[in-house]
Amino acid sequence: MTTARDRLAALDDLPAAALCDRAAATLEELAAVMNEETTLLHAGRMRDAGALTADKTRLAQDYVTLARSVQRQMARLSHEAPEALARLRSGHERLATQMADNLRVIATARTVTEDLLTDVAAAVGRSERPRTYGAGGQMGTAPATAARGIAVNRAL
Repeated sequence: MTTARDRLAALDDLPAAALCDRAAATLEELAAVMNEETTLLHAGRMRDAGALTADKTRLAQDYVTLARSVQRQMARLSHEAPEALARLRSGHERLATQMADNLRVIATARTVTEDLLTDVAAAVGRSERPRTYGAGGQMGTAPATAARGIAVNRAL
């Protein structure tokens, strides 16, 4: 069984062009998954977008590992594979822009969902309130079984 240190050392030992190409390929896969997720969220298909989370997380972890290796090997890569390194930098800049858009869409979807659930909880709570006056001329109190609201999982 290889350790994390062994895997990192293996990355650092890759030829310069191979390391850049591997990082660029992982970056492209990550960008494609994020683009698909953003498209699904724009279309309101939250469940389908959620199914991409595992792939997105795995690719992001792989890319961070590769990016760190690239950082550690920057001097060697600049000398041995400057064109591949330039392409990788360009892809990284595009990914940063795409990530910002993806995060904005996720935040919007989350806000819309929370607002919808809050409105539903308020409506359910209102419908359970008594609408008549009691013997003392006061509005009756809500029954013990009245809706108290809806719990919202904020983990998204």
